[in-house]
Order: sequence, then C-alpha cells, then structure tokens
Amino acid sequence: MKFSINRQILIKHLSDVQRAISSRTTIPILTGVKISADENGIVLSGSDSDISIETLIPVSEENNQIEIHAKGGIVLPARFFSEIVKKLADEKITIEVKDHFQTNITSANASFTINGIDVNNYPNFPVIDSNEVITLPTALFKQVIQHTVIATSTQESRPILTGVNMTIKDGKLTAVATDSHRLSQRIISIAAPESQLEKTYNVIIPGKSLVELSRIVENQPTIEMMITENQVLFKAENVYFYSRLLEGYYPDTNRLIPTSSTTQIVLNAYDLLQATDRASLLSHEGKNNVVKLSIDSNKVELSGNSPEVGNVEESLTYASASGDPLVISFNPDYMKDALRTFGQQDVQVNFTSAVRPFTVVPADREDDNDNSFIQLITPVRTY
Repeated sequence: MKFSINRQILIKHLSDVQRAISSRTTIPILTGVKISADENGIVLSGSDSDISIETLIPVSEENNQIEIHAKGGIVLPARFFSEIVKKLADEKITIEVKDHFQTNITSANASFTINGIDVNNYPNFPVIDSNEVITLPTALFKQVIQHTVIATSTQESRPILTGVNMTIKDGKLTAVATDSHRLSQRIISIAAPESQLEKTYNVIIPGKSLVELSRIVENQPTIEMMITENQVLFKAENVYFYSRLLEGYYPDTNRLIPTSSTTQIVLNAYDLLQATDRASLLSHEGKNNVVKLSIDSNKVELSGNSPEVGNVEESLTYASASGDPLVISFNPDYMKDALRTFGQQDVQVNFTSAVRPFTVVPADREDDNDNSFIQLITPVRTY
C-alpha cells in the first residue's frame, strides 16, 4: 500500500476515528487504526468493541489532495501515528507499507518507520441490513441526545440505566433516560416510509456512544439509522458509526411522570440556572449537596446552607406562581443539568409535594398533557 494525502484532511478524519480507539482494550490490535486504500479512496477504521467508527476519504471529493499509488491495508498504533501526523511540518504526507508490515511515513525531509500489523488480523465490523433505514434530521437528533444523555447513570451496577431508551413507533421517536434520581424525555416526529409505520423499534443505546456520535456528525442535514438485534449503525455522509446495544428491559418510565400538580411556577430557565449555581456554591462545600426552594403566595426563594461555611438566600424573579405553598429540597447539580437543556426560554416547574418528583417543562407548550420534552427530578428528603 502506498498513498499521498494532505495532512490536514488526514488529521480531521483520524480524530473522528480515534474517538472509538481505547488504550485500555483487552484486544491489542484494537489500540491501532486500520488504514485501507483502493481506487475509491482511503478508509480509516477504529474500534473498542463497544463503538466502531469507519470514515471514507474519497479521492474524487478532495480536490486532488489524495493520490493512491498502490492498494492495500495496514494497522498502525493509533497514538504514535496520530502524534507523528500532527507534528510533521509539510502539508503533504506519503505513507508506504514495506516488507514485514514496516510502514514509512514521510513528509518533506522527515521520515518515520513504524511497525504495523497485518490488516487481515483486524476484527470485521458487523454486517447490518440496510433495507430498513430510519432517516433522522441531524440537528434535531443531536438536540435529542443533548437533552437526554444528562440523565443516564454513570454506575455500572445497573448497566441498563447507562443507556438511552429509544422507541420508534407511529412516526415518532421517543428518547428516555433515567438514573433513578432524575429523568429526561424527548419525543420528536420523524419522516418514515409507510412500510415502516407499522413497525416498532425499541433499543437501548449506551449514553457514551451517543455523546461520541453527536461530536462527529455536524454539517450533514440527515443521518441514517439502521438497527439489528445487538448493534445500531448511524451513517452520515462518509462516516459509519457502529454501537453495540445494551441488553435487557428498560424500566417503564411513563408511570414515573406525574399527571397532575398542586404548585406551579413559571420563570426563565437561564435566570433559575444562575440562581441555583449561586445557591450551590456553599452546599458543595458541605456534607449535604442540597438547596431549598420555598414558594408561597407572594415570594419564591432559593437558599443554600452549609453549617461549616455559611448560608445564602435569594429571592427569584418569576412570571407566575400558583397553587399550594411549598418547601422542597433538591440536588442543585441535577437542576442545573436539566435547566441547561432549555437555554434562554421560560420554563414551568410543576410540584406535587415536598417528597414527590417534580417536573420542568417548556412554559409555552400548548397542552398540559404534552410530555414531548420533560425533565423530572426527585427531591431530597431533609429532616
């Protein structure tokens, strides 16, 4: 194998693939990046067995920035290869595989030789049936990921909760995540062919996979999703992103969302985020990471208290407050994560009681039963 390529183009595609490469894998060859070259272009592949990423650098679309001199393939140690490419001075790099998988990397007056591995030893990526393609608008799907992954669990004791449960049914995609202390749900409409409207898909995708996916797909208008029994493939232009699916049954989250409330306040999400951030300055120093919200007929107040440091109180500016007086305590970090997903818009916070989960929803939704975007937080009991 021998080819020449523009250095910046190679760096960009290599950084995408490296998101799937881990130095801690138990399979040594997976610490490497697979490079294949043929008449169509260069394919870079990386995997940690949970996530696999493949990206094509086509000859035709890169304005003659690629020259394929000889077809072939090699697996090179990803960390060293990446560092070498980034530090070379010239914009043109030539990569050539010699005998015994020795690989020359040359640019201007610099020449590196590193030991490669036979490309035939690299595990094959899963084969996914492309007959059932679900097309998603990229920007909206990235928003769904951003709104839900915040509530995935980081505890491996319940692996199922480290993923986002995605259900596709009747032209709607429902994404739900919960770590048992909070819950995020987002529902969007998707354009599905009539043949798919009768089908239901129900998968659990690891939150880490979705975070990496959202970092890779940027400018493409749509992304294609294909599902098999234990893998999901996302295809965007020349990038193929594979992720394993989590096995098991996701808890029924519909019963966790309250259908009524006794106290409601409407206020700006960003203002509440800033106030919560200030109130948590002291609570983070104490043993109990808790802030308290007090609501009555003419005042809404946020407070934080740390016996070791001191206390803080702040009256909140709000658009409306109705229902029963209430004093409720909650984890400020959960509230801040939830509020960031709303940006600058007004939100309605609905409470049932001081010990029941409360919800944060957009204030401008048309229907009180509209759960298309909802953040739910379980309060902290204080005695």
